[in-house]
Amino acid sequence: MTGSDLPPPVEHHVQSTVRGPGEGGVVVGLAAAIVAVTDDDPRILVVHGDEGDALPAGPFRPEAHRTLESGLRAWVTAQTRLPLGYVEQLYTFADRGRDPREWQGGPRIVSIGYLALVREAVPPADTEAGWRSWYDLLPWEDRRAGIPPVVRDVIRPKLEAWVAAAASAERVRRRARVDLAFGAGAGEAADWHDEMVLERYELLYEAGLVAEAVRDRSFGVAAAPGGGSDGGVPAKGWSMGRAMAFDHRRILATAIGRIRGKLAYRPLVFELMPPAFTLTGLQTAVEALAGRGLHKQNFRRLVLQAGLVEPTGRMTNETGGRPAELHAFREDVMRERGGAGLRLPGRR
Repeated sequence: MTGSDLPPPVEHHVQSTVRGPGEGGVVVGLAAAIVAVTDDDPRILVVHGDEGDALPAGPFRPEAHRTLESGLRAWVTAQTRLPLGYVEQLYTFADRGRDPREWQGGPRIVSIGYLALVREAVPPADTEAGWRSWYDLLPWEDRRAGIPPVVRDVIRPKLEAWVAAAASAERVRRRARVDLAFGAGAGEAADWHDEMVLERYELLYEAGLVAEAVRDRSFGVAAAPGGGSDGGVPAKGWSMGRAMAFDHRRILATAIGRIRGKLAYRPLVFELMPPAFTLTGLQTAVEALAGRGLHKQNFRRLVLQAGLVEPTGRMTNETGGRPAELHAFREDVMRERGGAGLRLPGRR
């Protein structure tokens, strides 16, 4: 398949061939959040299109796809030419107005999201695919070096203004949401919940602090009850992350939250690591996914005591210091993919 033969990468273009009952029809689509970790950078595979970066996506075609997952794999292969390994269904996204065609009387778009974990490979040059750090898209989620400046200097003040602008009953609701999502005042670091990525994104959307909220409201998409842009768009010069087409940043937030939640009870990081690695490399990958630093000795003790890895008997000099021992995941752990996870130790 040549570059000119590839289907359009943007979701609403490729989905328009499938119709269902109801005014304007219903379109069933498939979208993939494909995640890799390279060094200390968690990465997401995107397809560049007229609407901006989008996740690989396409319509479910019952006449061609035996299952939903086979349809997803077909679209990802067509748009990126990269094979998928582990895949799991993530969530069904069906909010009104999630696709621009619906704003103009087109069909309702229902998209089934999937999470895929891979090792990063370079997409062929004749595709529109490429990798981006997920912290370029959701910068407030990276707390490995402490509270990000964008949280302290932009998000916090804007959310406080958004809370203060509400009537008394609504103000209580907004206050609770802000404290739950971003931590309560001085106790913010202790109150931070790694896995609440979607809740934080949806709060910022409701408060009008991300570009998608401003874009959607310009097309008349209704905000959630109590929503609005009272907090105002962040000042010029401050980045609230790269916007994505449609609601694909929301799908990404859902995927990150799923990964972070599963780190505690399922060793899914195995899917992202090379066959042999150092314990430092493993910790770096886990920290990248979790968005926070971990205590080195506690992490190593946890991994070894849980019996997740075993030494290979080989050493590497690639760490830049003393030779480090290479480890591999135990075969029985790899077979039992639902086994023990990495109940993460405290911050370093």
